[in-house]
Amino acid sequence: MLSRSITPLHATALVVGIIIGASIFVQPSVITGAVPTVEGVYSVWIVSGILTLFGALIAAELASAYPHAGGVYVFLREAFSPAVAFLWGWAMFWTMHTGIIAVIAMVFARYMSFFIPVGDIGLRVLATIAVVALTAVNYVGVRQGSLVQTTLTILKVGAVVAIIAVAFVLGPRNGLSAPQLAQSAAPSATNTPFTFSQFPLAVVAGLFAFGGWHMVTYAAEETREPERTIPRALVVGVMIVTVCYIALNAAYFHVLLPSKIASSSRVAADAADAVLGTGGAAFMSAVVAVSTFGALNGVILSGPRAYLAMARDGLLVSWAAAIHPRFHTPHRAILLQGVWAVILVSTGTYRALFTRVVYTEWVFFALMAWGLIRLRRRAEYKPAYRVWGYPVVPIIFILCSAYIVINQIIADATNATTGLAFVAVGLPVYYWLSRKPSLPAAQHAD
Repeated sequence: MLSRSITPLHATALVVGIIIGASIFVQPSVITGAVPTVEGVYSVWIVSGILTLFGALIAAELASAYPHAGGVYVFLREAFSPAVAFLWGWAMFWTMHTGIIAVIAMVFARYMSFFIPVGDIGLRVLATIAVVALTAVNYVGVRQGSLVQTTLTILKVGAVVAIIAVAFVLGPRNGLSAPQLAQSAAPSATNTPFTFSQFPLAVVAGLFAFGGWHMVTYAAEETREPERTIPRALVVGVMIVTVCYIALNAAYFHVLLPSKIASSSRVAADAADAVLGTGGAAFMSAVVAVSTFGALNGVILSGPRAYLAMARDGLLVSWAAAIHPRFHTPHRAILLQGVWAVILVSTGTYRALFTRVVYTEWVFFALMAWGLIRLRRRAEYKPAYRVWGYPVVPIIFILCSAYIVINQIIADATNATTGLAFVAVGLPVYYWLSRKPSLPAAQHAD
């Protein structure tokens, strides 16, 4: 059977470590370009954090009611049907989750290449090594994977604090002059007036920087007292990330003009260069490498638990439901995920697949929130934790999730349609697989 080795600290580190990857070191440029005022940027990050917290609260209640391996897969199965849950798992395995692994691994490799200069093939080799190494760590035990996650999360949060402290204590050396610094600190940092027309789009960009908040629910069956631990980890973790994001943006504004932030493709590195000079690039490369490596470990740890749940239901190859007799991990599901992620990295196909399908997870997030409303009407539904602000919180989250999907369809109809079509292809696969008997209950706990 699975081992309950994930403590409250490990669970919180998983939430923080997965969310803080590379986005916060580049995404502020997108947001500042869309909402080019200091107060506007702060508002975007605050709203994004609140909406992420709403999603986390919803997932927290559902996890307290269904503290089993699988997370969102289990929530959708219980609220709607195995077919809806399978579509989530289908998209998750082939593109969404394994695609995230491939993307993060390549980002890690690019920043590592600052220290180990390599070409395109070398980048893929570095990314593959990272995936294989962390797959091996999580294969031999969730305790080992959680320990690595906690250590890397502490390091990355420490690095974020260091960036903030250096920016404010040392101040801009190569960046702003005194008059420019005063302009950056002013409420309206550019001549562009604050408007709400671009605000929703900026919030969408902010929400993607908060991605991965739900993944801690996948490992509920390996978490100690999951009914209490997961809700607390989600709430505390999202709050820590929100504070880090707002403080980092304050640091960026302290050493760079908003116009520079908006035009930068490497805002964190530019901020470090402004303060540390030529040593800034090396410092930020190391920080982002550690940050992405930690996020990669969390994603690799969480995903196989959903595939385990699918295999238990007979909706994935049955051997993937096996639990290692010594390590107490879903070792075959871990290997399955690792092999496919390596294929995506090696071939580069993750780019096309991931960009077409990643936004579709918000369709399922909306369904998850709607599922909470449906489940509340059932007498047998008895969660240990209940969402604050119900039903306002899930309704707002549903509307925001719908906006993200509709906006993507309008902005890129071809790729959006392709992504939805790929998800829909999973339906005939589900009906074919559902004719096979699921595993006996005794096998679930092997």
